[in-house]
Amino acid sequence: MKTYEYVRIHISKFIGAKSEGHRQIIDDYAARGYRYVGYIPTDISDYGKIKAMDLIFERDL
Repeated sequence: MKTYEYVRIHISKFIGAKSEGHRQIIDDYAARGYRYVGYIPTDISDYGKIKAMDLIFERDL
């Protein structure tokens, strides 16, 4: 059986393609035994820009 954790990331004008904050989150969860499995956009602008997303992590129980 697996358990999942979701981490909401907000993207602003100042945090975007050049942001590296997600790397620290992924490293932190890996140290706790989780595996990064993907992301889901949770807020998209009218022009198709992703404004927020959930990073998804899983681990075995």
